[in-house]
Amino acid sequence: MDKMISVMLVDDHPVFRQGLRRIIEAQEDMEVVIEVDDGAEALRLAKEIAPKVIMMDINLPSMNGLQVTRLLKEELPEVAVVMLTAYHNDEQLFHAVRAGAAAYYAKDVTPRKLVEAVRQVSQGNYVIDDNVLDKPQFAAWLAKEFERLDTSWVAPGELFMPLSPREMEILHLITKGMSNKEIARQLGISHQTVKNHMTSILRKLSVNDRTQAAVLALRRGWVRLQDTTEL
Repeated sequence: MDKMISVMLVDDHPVFRQGLRRIIEAQEDMEVVIEVDDGAEALRLAKEIAPKVIMMDINLPSMNGLQVTRLLKEELPEVAVVMLTAYHNDEQLFHAVRAGAAAYYAKDVTPRKLVEAVRQVSQGNYVIDDNVLDKPQFAAWLAKEFERLDTSWVAPGELFMPLSPREMEILHLITKGMSNKEIARQLGISHQTVKNHMTSILRKLSVNDRTQAAVLALRRGWVRLQDTTEL
């Protein structure tokens, strides 16, 4: 059936994922094509399967949902992502849509709203704070939020991107307690390059030091707490 909306579920909590499957499969126009519990694996499989819609948790092993979404949208811009998170505020919403998400919800969203969001994004629309926006309306909303949140630190070409892959990698190592020198050794780059990335990370996250950056990354699910205990 070409009218069926193919949905990929990406979440590492089996109970929550099972709940999503039941909600989706109760709809006559939707089907779950695959479930994934890891960010990097989700990126690989999404490229192979190219589902119509991906329901994506932000807090994932190996690669968070923002990273997966940004990288996926570079290759498959037609795939719509509904971002799900336990942490909800306007700035996090802005990060999600910058990464390429078409809708963003806290995990306590009602099934009715979630199903309607899947239908809307599958048609090329965006769902922001329960409002359905077409592309021109979405662009206008994004421009207004861009100004309201004082995101003058974002370069024009980075409008839809969160931290760069290298910055996310460094942020992950920061949450493990690594010094700049240790990070440089781990990544095979110079100490000065790490310092330059650190300056960029602090500016983009609007925090004063690496500890605040680490706390923010953990609180928002960009880095998982269990991934910081390797040292």
